[in-house]
Amino acid sequence: MAKKAGGRLISSAGLVNYYESEDKRAFHISPYAVVVVCAAIGVAILVLNLMY
Repeated sequence: MAKKAGGRLISSAGLVNYYESEDKRAFHISPYAVVVVCAAIGVAILVLNLMY
């Protein structure tokens, strides 16, 4: 079989396409920052539930 040119992944009947962004202007978030923010929000919700 011949390979298709382009190398795009086909999934969900073509509804979802994944691309790697190498744009330097793009907004990048560290995975550790996401975990820390989620943990802080969870603790804040727990404290607010205990207070009220």
